[in-house]
Amino acid sequence: MRAHEAGALHAEGYGGPPLWLPTPGDVCALMPQLWARTVRRSEDGVLEIGGIDVRQLADRFGTPAYVIDEHDFRARARAMLDEFAPAFDHLAGLDVYYAGKAFLCTQVARWVHEEGLGLDVCSAGELAVAIRAGFPAARIAMHGNNKSVAELEAAVRHGVGRIIVDSDDEIERLARIATEQDADVSVMVRVTAGVEAHTHDYIATAHEDQKFGFSLASGHAAKAVAAILGHPRLHLLGLHSHIGSQIFGTDGFELAAHRVIGMYTDIAQLHDYVMPEIDLGGGFGIAYTSQHTPVPPARMGAQLAAIVERECRADGVPVPRVSIEPGRSIVGPSTFTLYEVGTVKVVDLDGGAQRLYVSVDGGMSDNIRTALYEADYSCTLANRYSTAPARLSRVVGKHCESGDIVVLDEYLPADVRPGDLIAVPGTGAYCRALSNQYNHVPRPPVIAVRGGEARVIVRRESIEDLLALDVDA
Repeated sequence: MRAHEAGALHAEGYGGPPLWLPTPGDVCALMPQLWARTVRRSEDGVLEIGGIDVRQLADRFGTPAYVIDEHDFRARARAMLDEFAPAFDHLAGLDVYYAGKAFLCTQVARWVHEEGLGLDVCSAGELAVAIRAGFPAARIAMHGNNKSVAELEAAVRHGVGRIIVDSDDEIERLARIATEQDADVSVMVRVTAGVEAHTHDYIATAHEDQKFGFSLASGHAAKAVAAILGHPRLHLLGLHSHIGSQIFGTDGFELAAHRVIGMYTDIAQLHDYVMPEIDLGGGFGIAYTSQHTPVPPARMGAQLAAIVERECRADGVPVPRVSIEPGRSIVGPSTFTLYEVGTVKVVDLDGGAQRLYVSVDGGMSDNIRTALYEADYSCTLANRYSTAPARLSRVVGKHCESGDIVVLDEYLPADVRPGDLIAVPGTGAYCRALSNQYNHVPRPPVIAVRGGEARVIVRRESIEDLLALDVDA
C-alpha cells in the first residue's frame, strides 16, 4: 500500500510507534530527503543551513521561525524546467506555474519569476503580492471557486494571462467584465474528472462530491465550454484538472488525463475547435517522514508526457501544450521550522510503555496541518548532538487544545530539555499559508538563508499587530 500524509492518530490499540517509524541507531542522524540541500550537522553536532548555525538564527531572530533555504527553493523550481519539462519537448511543450497558495510573499514571487516559472494565484491578496513583486501579469494564472466581482475586475485590469473558471455564474460575470473593460480574456475550464486521489479527503479535489469545477460525467463541463465559445471576449485556452495533493504516483493522473483528453477530443469534433492547452494541476508529493517516497521530477515528467501522448494518439487529436502547478514540491522541503523547547514530561501509556511530551513555543498557530489532516512530520534536536538513548516522543505546542500536536511520533534523545532547539523539516508548504493567531499568538517570521547570510523576508508579527485591528468604541 502506498503511504500518504494521513496518519494513524488514535487508531484502535494505538500507543507504540507506527510501523513505519523504526528505532534509530543514531537519534541525531539526518535523513537527507527530508531536508533542504544545505542543511547538515557541524562537527559539534549543531544543525546548520546555508552555513549558518541555528543557534545564531535563534539568537538573532527568535523562535519559532520558518527558515527557508533560498538555494534549495531555486534549485527545485529550476528542476521543474530542467528535469520535468524536457519530456514534453518533442510534444507541444510544458509550462510550469508555481502554486502560490503553498507559500507566497513578494520575495518568493521574485524568485519564481527569476527562475522562469509562471505563478498561480487564487485571491485578490495573492494577486496583490504578485503585482507588488513586479511579476509579469501575462504569466499569472488565477484560480478560485468563488472569485468576487472585484477580484475578476482586478485580474482583467492587470492583464492576467489566464483565468480558470469554476462556475456558470463566473463565466457570465467574467464575460460582462471583459466587455466593460474592452478586454479579451483567456480562460480555462476547471473540470472534475471523477478521480479519487490516494490522499486525505480534504485535499482530494477531483471526485464529484466537492466544490471545485465542472463535472465531466454530468455534461456540465461541456455546457460551460459551449457558453465560453459563445462569448466573443472570452478565449477558450483549454481544460484544467487537479486531482489532489501529496500524490506519489501517476495512476490518478492517468485516469484524469484519459477523461480530460476525451473531452478535449469531443470539443474538437463538436465545435470544430482545437484547444491549445490542458492543465494537469499539481499535487506532487514530498517526503515528510521515512514512509514517503516522492517521484523524482525527471521520472514524473516522463510518465506524464507518455500518458498525454498515448491518450492523444489513441483519440487521433493533436497533443496540446501542457501546464502543471507544483507548489509543495518546490517550497515544502526547502523550509524547516525552528522551535525552542519549553517543558518536557513523561506520560505513561498502556502496557507499561511511555512517551516523552516535548512542548515547544509554537504549535497549531504556525502548523495546523497535523491537527487538520493528521499529517505526519519528523523532527530533530538542532542545537547539539546527543548520545542519549532514543525515546518515543510527541512534540506539542503551547495552545489550549489537546489536538495541538506538531509531530505526532518521533524518536528524540532521552535527554532533551528546556532551552533545546527542535527543527521540523518540510514546513515550507501550507504552514505559513495556513498560520493563524489562535490564543492571540503572533505568527513567526520567515527567514531566508543563502551563502552564509540570513535575512527576514516576512517579519514576525507583534502584539501591536494583534491589537491594531481592534476598534475601541
